[in-house]
Amino acid sequence: MRRFALINLREFGMGKKAGENKIIEEVQYLIDVVERHEGQPFSTAKSINNAVSNIISSIVFGSRFEYSDEEFTLMITRANDNIRLLGSSSVQLYNMFPWIFQWARNRRHLKRNVAENRKQMKRLIGRLQGTLNVEMCRGFVDTFLAHKQKLEDLKITDAHYDIENLVSTTANLFVAGTDTTGTTLRWILLLMAKYPQIQDQVQAELSRVVGDRQVRAEDRKNLPFADAVIHETQRFANILPISMPHQTSTDVTFQGHFIRKGTPVFPLLTSVLWDESEWESPHTFNPAHFLDKDGKFVKRDAFMAFSAGRRACPGEGLAQMELFLFFTSLVQRFSFTPPPGVKEDDLDLTPALSFTSTPSPHELCAISRGGIQNY
Repeated sequence: MRRFALINLREFGMGKKAGENKIIEEVQYLIDVVERHEGQPFSTAKSINNAVSNIISSIVFGSRFEYSDEEFTLMITRANDNIRLLGSSSVQLYNMFPWIFQWARNRRHLKRNVAENRKQMKRLIGRLQGTLNVEMCRGFVDTFLAHKQKLEDLKITDAHYDIENLVSTTANLFVAGTDTTGTTLRWILLLMAKYPQIQDQVQAELSRVVGDRQVRAEDRKNLPFADAVIHETQRFANILPISMPHQTSTDVTFQGHFIRKGTPVFPLLTSVLWDESEWESPHTFNPAHFLDKDGKFVKRDAFMAFSAGRRACPGEGLAQMELFLFFTSLVQRFSFTPPPGVKEDDLDLTPALSFTSTPSPHELCAISRGGIQNY
């Protein structure tokens, strides 16, 4: 399923020009929503989640959703709720002692959410199946259905290409493509409001290199400070402190410990992202971590925000493009500040309890800096 997803997602814009155009289109919808607040305090969570989710939705389903679409809103709400529930103490205790905590309320709530989302995914897939044209696939779901139909025509019935696997893959892509990228964008804007001098530097670089036109993916190589801010946010915010579980494929001795083949292993990404031997100031937000003495962007081996190895995040390229285009487009158009009466120092960087490291509930003001051209 992973291999099939990687190959076919690229066909619908994952990290390609088509993907860039989808993101730039969605940027305009997001800017319109932000402008409606007219500089008044608002929570960035809903609008950013909607915008980011529409990118993976357009790639997977073949079209975006209106932000007012009830079905779309419910999917995002349940997905975000599930991430929160996964990080709750009762669900974590269930994972360790399932026979004791199987009736925990949060676990029952999580199971209901998962079941409802699967039903909703099946309905969406059913609609696409009813209008499927194998010669003109609209997105990942169409490609999967076309491949399934081809195997059935060849009388191959023992493959993994069934509706249940499609629902699971689609649900995983939807949640993964919404939560982590949306959460990272919220952290970036919060950090810009807390550290206005850094936001000023990003905006000065954008004015110097891009001017008033729409930022494009190719501008990234000429915007090293903006790129450094994004990478430093990913490192500092530590969105996924514990990576997805892996399993040892053979007996191995690691740092003096013998680990048998088949043992579940949970890589602690925090141990690398906040390693004091790798970073000059690991517990401080410092974009200079990704800049050399000449101000050019530098890659760091200890940057593992997307994990590593064969199970590293398959959507890394898309996520990086989204983060770059959404962030630069937003700070090109707006300056993000704390609400009136709130000082920069008062903005809380303590993450909320969740499976991912999510900003605590907060509001920001987006002050317009003048228009950019729409493309």
